[in-house]
Amino acid sequence: MIELSFGYKNQSSRLPDFFYDVFSASVGGEEGRAIQSLIRELLKTEPDQDLQGCVATDGGDLLGCIMFSRLTFDQDPRRVFLMSPVAVRTDRQQGGIGQKLITFGLDQLRAQGVGFAITYGDPSYYGKTGFLPISEAFAQPPMPLSQPIGWLGQSLSGSQADPMVGPSRCVSAFDRPDLW
Repeated sequence: MIELSFGYKNQSSRLPDFFYDVFSASVGGEEGRAIQSLIRELLKTEPDQDLQGCVATDGGDLLGCIMFSRLTFDQDPRRVFLMSPVAVRTDRQQGGIGQKLITFGLDQLRAQGVGFAITYGDPSYYGKTGFLPISEAFAQPPMPLSQPIGWLGQSLSGSQADPMVGPSRCVSAFDRPDLW
């Protein structure tokens, strides 16, 4: 039976290799190593209030994980989190685990008073969980985007969101142009 939990700390020692395995299998070893390094840095450097995560397990086996890190807009009081990276074990993909995990994680953020979530990825996949394309004018990314079509967001407050005010800052682990 699949269990979803908000929190990643009881799985933190397994996460870098988990993300490496998933990304290496899907897009190659170089990308796998980059995401593995990102996860290690996120876990090592980011304070609890700036890093959230949720996991899917089955009988103790790690099936999926999503990380959320704070994205700050200098002149905007709203709490915003970046959803990235997202991974589901390759032999369990296409079964809805990723979408369930995303929905669960967003519900948890919403319950904490987070007003907006942003991700950077495939619009057709993330659109299934309510993410819509947003412009760089609506929410200025912290770095130039290599694929602006993948800049996606959704209001978690239940109302249509106004554009974000001011430039944005990501957590230090994401402060690398090669990730954008």
